[in-house]
Amino acid sequence: MHTKNIVTAGKKTTEAKKALVMVHGRGGSAEDILTLANYLNVKDYALVAPQATGHTWYPYSFLMPPAQNEPWLSSALDVLKEVTADIVADGIAPENIYFLGFSQGACLTLEFITRNAQQYGGAVAFTGGLIGDQVYPGNYQGNFGGSPVFIGTSNPDPHVPVDRVKASEKILKEMGADITVNIYNNMGHTISQDEIDLANKLVFR
Repeated sequence: MHTKNIVTAGKKTTEAKKALVMVHGRGGSAEDILTLANYLNVKDYALVAPQATGHTWYPYSFLMPPAQNEPWLSSALDVLKEVTADIVADGIAPENIYFLGFSQGACLTLEFITRNAQQYGGAVAFTGGLIGDQVYPGNYQGNFGGSPVFIGTSNPDPHVPVDRVKASEKILKEMGADITVNIYNNMGHTISQDEIDLANKLVFR
């Protein structure tokens, strides 16, 4: 399964008041996703990026039945749980912990925070949705307490259907997230400047 391999940047978690957990996509790396911080209002944050073993968090599409992505999916969720616990142990409260992911990392990010909903600093999902062949409301518990969440995605996207983004939006909203979803026509599987601007305006404010 995944070994806990963490790359950090920015301030140390023991010195910062806020932390951002950055989750890379399939085939990506912790170093790659950390470069996104250059475009975000996070200069005073501790930046924490876990590295997936084999550069992928789970083997198949996020739209497969969850059991088919096990045991890798549970292992990936455990890594995020450990990372979050470590940040809290270093003195940063959950309401000052932020999450960001792209593609497979965005799906994992949304799945993790929704399974463990509480008041976080906020979350950004660049092209992602909740994981499974369908949405499983029974997997999710807690309340976001108004935490800002931004999801940006393309219509169409080769990996993430818009209907799953909207279904995810509904769940998070019901669980108390202050959620904003922006759907971009034919943007492609990438991160746009408009998404960066909205992430800064809505979450890293």
